[in-house]
Amino acid sequence: MKIVVEENNNERLDKYLTLNTEFSRALITKMLEGGFILVNDEYKKASYKPKMGDEIILDENFKIDTDILPEQMPLDIVYEDEDLMIINKPSGLVVHPGSGNYTHTLVNGLMAYTKDLSNINGLARVGIVHRIDKDTSGLMVVAKNNKAHALLADMFKEHSIKRTYLALLTGELPYDNAVIDAPIKRDSNNFNKMGVFEGGKKAITHLKVIKRFKGYTLVSLNLETGRTHQIRVHMKYIGYPIYNDPVYNNKEASKFGQFLHSWQIEFEHPITHEKLAFTAEMPKEMKDFIALL
Repeated sequence: MKIVVEENNNERLDKYLTLNTEFSRALITKMLEGGFILVNDEYKKASYKPKMGDEIILDENFKIDTDILPEQMPLDIVYEDEDLMIINKPSGLVVHPGSGNYTHTLVNGLMAYTKDLSNINGLARVGIVHRIDKDTSGLMVVAKNNKAHALLADMFKEHSIKRTYLALLTGELPYDNAVIDAPIKRDSNNFNKMGVFEGGKKAITHLKVIKRFKGYTLVSLNLETGRTHQIRVHMKYIGYPIYNDPVYNNKEASKFGQFLHSWQIEFEHPITHEKLAFTAEMPKEMKDFIALL
């Protein structure tokens, strides 16, 4: 369900939604606590006061009796200390429960691995400071306590965490470097897609060509901002969509999904201030396909 706020008001978010939906105040509270409500694609507290033009998304798949349970699964833990973990997420793994996916997510696996996880973003997103798409592979930061989570979240907002992605693009890019500065917002005609639209949130992607092949280009990408589907949307926008992307590439895609990999991450530890840097190899599917080009 999507609600667009039509005028400024002085009501708290929980009360505003109670008045403007069929849901009870108690259910709205649980949905907010569980992270099933977004305001302009961000999580907000119950005390937030909606402003004119705000887009509020309620995940209607939320079930009050749904318990998010620990689930044993293999986790590729690249680094871990008492404050955070670096996870190498495989392609195909959903990061957190929602939209009908309440099992077999990274959160279920994290809950089975440890009880030490932040809960700032609600019960359905314990430990999750940021996310990458289901079919995007690679490095993610997980917070093990709320102090580390809050500091890491600020670092993401301040762009002090450097993330580098690898992507195989469809087509031969004619230039070696590019900066894509194009605003992104949700597509009003398709809730599951984002796009470049006037009035969207500022989004900047830095691109560098690694190697060209016949019909394809391997690139590295750095995010200056972290919008939903940012790289996928920006690559489609410049006319070189990511290979095998089932949403933003018009060509038929295999089950593996888009060839987009969170390759490197560098940042200063929020507690110890140690310099941290990690790299994760591309998945076998990407490496094998590129080897054939």
